[in-house]
Formats: sequence, C-alpha cells, structure tokens
Amino acid sequence: MRPRLAPKATLTFAIVASEYNAQFVQPLVDHTFRELNMLEPGATINLVSAPGSFEIPLLVKTLAEKDIYSAIIALGVLVQGETAHAMLVAQAVTNALMDISITHHVPVIHEVLLVENEAQARARCIDGEINRGLEAARAAVASARSLREIR
Repeated sequence: MRPRLAPKATLTFAIVASEYNAQFVQPLVDHTFRELNMLEPGATINLVSAPGSFEIPLLVKTLAEKDIYSAIIALGVLVQGETAHAMLVAQAVTNALMDISITHHVPVIHEVLLVENEAQARARCIDGEINRGLEAARAAVASARSLREIR
C-alpha cells in the first residue's frame, strides 16, 4: 500500500492597498485578485486599506507578525511632483518592505509604483498589456510556492 500524501495547504495572501490615487490603485487590486484566484483557486485573500503609500509598511508589518500569510502584496501609486516628497516616500516604503520581508520570512511583493505622471500610471495600472497587479500576483504565488517547497 502506498503512503498517502497530505494535500498541500491552500496559500493565504494579504493585499495592502493605498486609498490615495484610487483611480490607479483599484485596477491594480482588481487585477491582483483575479490573477491570484486563477493561479491559486481556493486561496484566502484578505484586503487591507491604507490611507496612503507611506502607511503601507506598518500594516504589512502587522500582517507579517501574524505569521499566517504565504505572501503579502503592497499596492500603491506615487506620482512624482515638483518636490522630492514622492521620491522620499518611495525610498522609505521600499526599505521598510524589504526589511519586513527579511525579518519575518514572508514574501512581500512591492508594487508601490513611483511614476513621473498620470500617463505612466495609466500604462502600468489600467491600459498596459501587463498590468502590475498581474505581475504582483504572479510573484506572490511563485514566491509562496518556492518557500513552501523549501520549508
């Protein structure tokens, strides 16, 4: 008699999405949900809203500390203005998300986009051939599956 293999546990994802620039972020969220459901049917997907991109790392860290997520996806759009504000926020978010991922041993998929203008945002979030939400979902599933195999 062959030993029975336990079924692989369904992956669990969290999406942390900025409410700021919602006209661009919501399509990212929609594409991410659809792709996650297609790649990992039955997956649990929790959505958490952040007021803006700067608040995303705290929420991601809090979710990572729960130690229940296979991957966490951060979605936001920063449009470069006349000051360095967007660049400073982007750098802070990038550094924080990487630190959270390494510290908590969970993939944190970084799709907090820094774009020069709304046309670039539209191309990456709405009109583009490859939506960054699709890419985020694919990276989350691939990373989660790889970690599951390693562990």
